[in-house]
Amino acid sequence: MNINILSQKFFDYSTYIKGYAPRTIQRYKQIITFYCNHSKISEIEEVNNENIKSLFYYGRTVKHWSTNTFHNYHKSLRVFFRWCIKEQCMTHNPMEEIELPKIEKRIPPKLTKQESSRILEVVDNYPYDKSFLRFRNYAIFATYIFTGIRKSELLNLKFTDVDVENLSIFIRQGKGAKDRIIPINYRLAEALQKYIEVRKKTFKTCPEFFVSYTYDMGFTDSGLKRLVAKIVKASGIQFGVHKLRHTFATLMLEGGCDIYSLSKMMGHSDIKTTTIYLAASVQHLREQILKHPLN
Repeated sequence: MNINILSQKFFDYSTYIKGYAPRTIQRYKQIITFYCNHSKISEIEEVNNENIKSLFYYGRTVKHWSTNTFHNYHKSLRVFFRWCIKEQCMTHNPMEEIELPKIEKRIPPKLTKQESSRILEVVDNYPYDKSFLRFRNYAIFATYIFTGIRKSELLNLKFTDVDVENLSIFIRQGKGAKDRIIPINYRLAEALQKYIEVRKKTFKTCPEFFVSYTYDMGFTDSGLKRLVAKIVKASGIQFGVHKLRHTFATLMLEGGCDIYSLSKMMGHSDIKTTTIYLAASVQHLREQILKHPLN
């Protein structure tokens, strides 16, 4: 049977029955397409242990896949072939014979407190053409640094999700299709309130909270990339929005936040994911070692 036809049924099943996020479906599409193109196959009957092993060998030796990339390919193909077996299109899952390399435990990259303040300072004093851009861009970076929100969560944030009066932001269907509420401090609330006021003056009515200046529509992924590149160049500090998320987590621990509360704010399903930030927070560990009774 044709793999393209099968994979489309698999994508529909994953979307409408399993409820997987669009980003997950997109990852499935990219990986299955890459496998078919590399192996030069079009029928599910052509899937075998040899071309599967060839794919992963090629990925590690030629494409220089990281361990995480290897795991993503392994998991995506395993899930797809498992579904094919369930649909009686295959009898054996070749992924069962592919060994997984051990994932390295790396300390997440983050910015210092001084670098975070520097970024906010640069964003606030950048020579914009319009005052709207100053208030919006400052609110965007302040939201990242003071909430640890994910990029997709910020871009999907609705106007009704931000409650400045009650100092909270509602994350609607974040990663893992989970809702959560993030409390915000007064400094961020002030930045958001100023942005809301200038947003109203420009007559923006679209449902997204962060909007484009040119059009009455939500701020886009490409627009955010250009903005980050502009601030990186102006500040001389190399960072991406995910590094700002790591920075939030580390600074919260250094400020005394407990790991359970931080896990809830970050939207982690497993608190073990949050514990990686303990190793990144040298200041937090230094304060803990001072508690030794013989110190």
